[in-house]
Amino acid sequence: MEKEAVKLLAAGLAIALGSLGPGIGIGLIGFAGAQATGRNPSAAAGILTNMILAIAFAEAVAIYALVVALILLFVV
Repeated sequence: MEKEAVKLLAAGLAIALGSLGPGIGIGLIGFAGAQATGRNPSAAAGILTNMILAIAFAEAVAIYALVVALILLFVV
């Protein structure tokens, strides 16, 4: 296998596997937030704040995976 092909495969796997977990996590966070808001509409503001914070932390993991993929493509 050529070096360029291995780099492309590694970068693709890094971003694919690195964004799988945050994608599932964000979906579960959205589901739980909608369910909690439906059960207690008066607490919607607090639920939304906590939900956005949790989504930001989950999204940070996907951004780290993107950075690793870009390092694999352009540095290695």
